[in-house]
Amino acid sequence: MRLTVYTDYSLRVLMYVALHPQRRPTIGEIASTYGISKNHVMKVVHQLGVAGYVETLRGQSGGMRLARSPETIILGEVVRRTEPDLALMPCFGDANGACVLTPACKLRRALQEALAAFLAVLDQYSLADLVDNPQVLQGLLTQQPPVAVVS
Repeated sequence: MRLTVYTDYSLRVLMYVALHPQRRPTIGEIASTYGISKNHVMKVVHQLGVAGYVETLRGQSGGMRLARSPETIILGEVVRRTEPDLALMPCFGDANGACVLTPACKLRRALQEALAAFLAVLDQYSLADLVDNPQVLQGLLTQQPPVAVVS
């Protein structure tokens, strides 16, 4: 299973904001730090706001902050919300992707169980768990500027 870049960026944005509770990081700052497109970060931040994970403030003293405490932002919840399709195979979806083996297929059930186990593990971790070593993470974020990405 491979998560989308969108989910990757969503988790990285949440981590960055959680690491800076004393101020309001900006979209430009986050994009520059991670070396990703400002437009991509803008889309991610918008959806994180819609989902209730971050609050954004416009203007000179604008930026973003977490809308909830890091302990209440559960990784499995974020992944479920940011992944467009967790169906591991076409037969997980509608009948159009069904295969002739579907009525007797045990692969489908095994993969459904594997996906459930994957999400169950993520449900055991919160954003707070990801940033419980802030000095180390902040040091890594300020070490070397990544190569700029053209927007």
